[in-house]
Amino acid sequence: MAKEGLINKVLIANRGEIAIRIMRACKELDIETVAVYSDADKNALFVRYADEAHNIGKGPAKMSYLVQDNLIDVALKTGAEGIHPGYGFLAENSDFCKKCHDNGIEFIGPPESAMRLMGSKIDAKTSMIGAGVKVVPGVVKAIADHEKAKDIANEVGYPVMLKASAGGGGIGIQKVDNDVEMEKALESIRVLARNSFGDDSVFIEKYIDDPRHIEFQVLGDKNGHTIHLYERECSVQRRNQKLIEETPSCALTPELREEMGRQAVTAAKTAGYWNAGTCEFMFKDGNYYFLEMNTRLQVEHPITEEVTRTDLAREMLYVASGLDISYAQEDITQTGHAIEFRLNAEDPLNQFAPAPGKIVRYAEASGPGIRIDSGVYPGYTIPPYYDSMVAKLIVWGEDRNYCIARSKRALWEMQIGGVRTNIPFHEVVLEHPAFVKGEYTTSFIPRYNILEKVVEYYKLKKSQQGGAKRAAAMAAVEAVIAGVAQQQK
Repeated sequence: MAKEGLINKVLIANRGEIAIRIMRACKELDIETVAVYSDADKNALFVRYADEAHNIGKGPAKMSYLVQDNLIDVALKTGAEGIHPGYGFLAENSDFCKKCHDNGIEFIGPPESAMRLMGSKIDAKTSMIGAGVKVVPGVVKAIADHEKAKDIANEVGYPVMLKASAGGGGIGIQKVDNDVEMEKALESIRVLARNSFGDDSVFIEKYIDDPRHIEFQVLGDKNGHTIHLYERECSVQRRNQKLIEETPSCALTPELREEMGRQAVTAAKTAGYWNAGTCEFMFKDGNYYFLEMNTRLQVEHPITEEVTRTDLAREMLYVASGLDISYAQEDITQTGHAIEFRLNAEDPLNQFAPAPGKIVRYAEASGPGIRIDSGVYPGYTIPPYYDSMVAKLIVWGEDRNYCIARSKRALWEMQIGGVRTNIPFHEVVLEHPAFVKGEYTTSFIPRYNILEKVVEYYKLKKSQQGGAKRAAAMAAVEAVIAGVAQQQK
């Protein structure tokens, strides 16, 4: 339903499931949508879903989705009043944010100033310390001299983390255990940071061994209202990249939850932040430390929506239009439990490398408490140029135990044929006692050799007769779905 004062037309500068997610919110608000797509995505579902779609270049992102001038040109030609960047690509690019505003286009995200502040881990931590937000102990200034780095590391106490100020996505961080390692590690991180981010600033902080990774969703508008929507536990990670997220976290007491939520709101207000964002914390033994702020919508935002019964994509459109957010802090409560599984096209038998290709069979799980955010269909070919995620499976249950049981059923129902996926990984995790008890940390995968167990499980499933029975059963379900679709035509 349209709301007075909303922008009328939005270009979505992204692809796949997140493009469709944003378009759905727009459609419910009677906002017209413009898709942009590369040659590799010409047959993608999000292209069909939009009100209009425009080609912006060849398959590689640097020749299409990352070409800022092309995106601005399409927005101007189509009369789009706003650009939603989704996540990834240009979502946290302050230069793109500025370019949108310079051309009279609303960037549907935070202001440029907040993005620049939080884009520098050094500047962000300095401002957070000034606001009284708890941060990881360390020295928050750029360090280039090896001997100075050794002095600081000894003062902080080994082991320490070297971090690129402009880093992100698990890139630009390295653990250092002693003086001998420091010189080589510092130079390596600086070169990586320079090549990856154009900024070789590196700082040092204390290494927190085996923490949990907990983030808080924040939401603010241009009129001074800022709230948090509680936490998400993101500790199931591979190479610092999240694979499973859940909310609420098993680690937090109600008192800690409220305290960390207040710190997240303080962080957002200190940055002059509006729209949706996420404050990341490390958590261990009842202590928490602010890490950074992701100045965008997160991949895992659906579990927050399911537990708080909110619509973050809709609120982003409200904020971009200059309207108030729909909620006050007292309106936000947590109901039930939700888990998100990132279903990726990757090969367990090839060190979990991306496995793009043609999807020959695709049937989604359904039923109570099941949500699928996806942009694929049977016959769709996953391009090799982008992230390997096929779909997000979001499961809600009245409590965590029921949510886990429902998740097992949902993963059993998911059928993705033609490409290998990481569904066996999720099935193995759900059976592991440490996960079932909620007693896991960021070292969960290596500590319990989860990837090795997944390979064994994958081979076992392939060899079992039960797999054939399951395939036959799901083929029957697909036939019913296909029959319904044919009748609707």
